Amino acid sequence: MSSRDFEKDYYAVLGVSKTASAAEIKKAYRSLARKHHPDANKGDAASEAKFKDISEAYDVLSDATRRKEYDDARALFAGGGFRAGMPGAGGAPFDVSDLFGQAGGAGGLGDVLGGLFGRGRAGAGPTASTRGPRRGADVESEVTLSFRESVDGVTVPLRLTSDAPCPVCQGTGAKAGTAPRVCPTCGGSGTTSRDVGGFGFAEPCRECRGRGLVVDDPCPTCHGSGRGQSTRTVNARIPAGVGDGQRIRLKGRGAPGERGGPGGDLYITVHVRADAVFGRSGDNLTLTVPVTFPEAALGAAVTVPTLHGPPVTVKVPAGTPNGRTFRVKGKGVSRKDGGHGDLLVTVEVAVPARLSEDARSALAAFAEATAGEDPRAGLGGAS
Repeated sequence: MSSRDFEKDYYAVLGVSKTASAAEIKKAYRSLARKHHPDANKGDAASEAKFKDISEAYDVLSDATRRKEYDDARALFAGGGFRAGMPGAGGAPFDVSDLFGQAGGAGGLGDVLGGLFGRGRAGAGPTASTRGPRRGADVESEVTLSFRESVDGVTVPLRLTSDAPCPVCQGTGAKAGTAPRVCPTCGGSGTTSRDVGGFGFAEPCRECRGRGLVVDDPCPTCHGSGRGQSTRTVNARIPAGVGDGQRIRLKGRGAPGERGGPGGDLYITVHVRADAVFGRSGDNLTLTVPVTFPEAALGAAVTVPTLHGPPVTVKVPAGTPNGRTFRVKGKGVSRKDGGHGDLLVTVEVAVPARLSEDARSALAAFAEATAGEDPRAGLGGAS
């Protein structure tokens, strides 16, 4: 690839800004294409050349992936260190491909731009991505825990079915006694490149479907794909304090890799069943405790349960309103730093559904004794 390709400003060709939307690029292209189309300018070489430039620019900028690659390449060479026409040996124009590494060489900007554009080199031979170790795929799973298991942590067995090397051909895809051969189309790279507007863009090789290898006599089990299904049981440790809906990653516990490559990762989405007594707010446990009206009015010492260990006593001061919350330190969820959250105890005044005659008489006497106090006096409409 010549550095002249990096000098082309496709945005200027279409007359749009570098931040133009896809719709703006399309509108500009259509307008210019109608103006400079060869059918509308027969015999006009300048218009024909302009139309070609417009088409090249639109071909790149209308594709989100190609546009990003183009922008990245322009940014890489924006410092002015690589300009078309820079003198090389004998005064020849400087070619950026000289920096990419020659046959048999390694390193240089070829490694950078090869990854940037994904450009494969046909005939360069099998690459590490196609013939060497290959990482296994990631696997998704779900687990449902009780509330207490989520707080304490638990090890759960998960039965996973994932993609894996075919057990018959060991992942080669070839029938026993045979071996795959290097794809003659892509030279084992797994990709072929095509030039669009001076840029080489890679796509999976159609001959080998991106594997870099061609199987002439396929394995009867996997039909040449080299892949099969693996079912296994994994003991997954769910850490203490996990929350409902949280996603946990277990590195290397996913699908097995190919040709000695590392396994993929296992992602577990956790669901937590509600508890009949306790709730949760971050690292804190929550608990609603019923109290009687006399306990709230006169004060009391209320015994409340904890998730771990014996119950604790919470002192409810006289005149405690309904819904007040008290904090019990260190009785919550385990934190990553080794500490614990708190237990938040909210009192709820219990109103009896039925009253005895003595209780009714006592309440009537209380109402008469407090008749002069209006709890709604602060409301504008209350009298």
